[in-house]
Amino acid sequence: MSESAALPAAPAWRRLGHHPALATLRKLSRIPQAVFGVVVIVATVLAAVLAPWIVPVDPEEMDFANLLSGISAEHWLGSDQMGRDTLARLIVGAQVALMVSVGAVGLGVVIGVPLGLISVYFRGFVDDVIMRLMDALVVFPSLLIAVGLAAAIGGSLATVILAIGLANVPWMARVIRSQGLMIRELDYVAAAQAGGMGHLRIIVKHILPNSVAPVIVQSTLSMGYAVLTEAALGFIGVGIQPPTPTWGNMLQQAFPMLDQQPLLSIVPGLAIFVLVLAFNFVGDAMRDILDPRLKGVIH
Repeated sequence: MSESAALPAAPAWRRLGHHPALATLRKLSRIPQAVFGVVVIVATVLAAVLAPWIVPVDPEEMDFANLLSGISAEHWLGSDQMGRDTLARLIVGAQVALMVSVGAVGLGVVIGVPLGLISVYFRGFVDDVIMRLMDALVVFPSLLIAVGLAAAIGGSLATVILAIGLANVPWMARVIRSQGLMIRELDYVAAAQAGGMGHLRIIVKHILPNSVAPVIVQSTLSMGYAVLTEAALGFIGVGIQPPTPTWGNMLQQAFPMLDQQPLLSIVPGLAIFVLVLAFNFVGDAMRDILDPRLKGVIH
């Protein structure tokens, strides 16, 4: 019996420790900005998930005895001009921000990644048609798409997700296409083609797994963009409509009260800033970890 055969198998927990996802988490934990970002994102997710149990009062409940109150025992972050609790509305707004960011980025990935893979694999006429379509879509910013959709079907959560998601499609397609161009020319792809492997199997088995890292980075950064865009849509009045509280419409409603109670603007504004910053920190760290060649490059 050989010496290697006599060695016992590594314990399951040790093999699990070498899993790529855990290795990535260990690298993230060594980057202070990434740790800050992860903590903020996890805290926001927990607040959104646990909202039914931790929201102090109904976000639409009016306390006429405490209109435009500052920080107090009754309202930890104050109340607005209608006596509604700012903390309750902030937590419910976090639910909306996360749903929009996950939904919009997910839509961009589901549509953009297959289009990018088809484009990079078949090239030629197919590539030209898809990429020119993506170029045409980039011309229309998500704000303009949202205004058109709101006029057609009304401002709602689905409208905002669709508008921001469509704006993400060309970026996802371009990212995976640029990575796939290199992967497609490697020897194992040529060997799979020569061996008679079908187009779909080559795309799914060889090109997609080796092109997914930039998509992860782009998705993380796009979540911050989605939060910011949703807030902008709410602020100009074409996003999710009241009475659903969002950080954007909280800013819109607080703007006329800026001189009387600045806390109403500071709270949602700070929440948007910190969450977008957290997504950007994590996205930058993921980029440095998954593609060290881009370390230090700022987009």
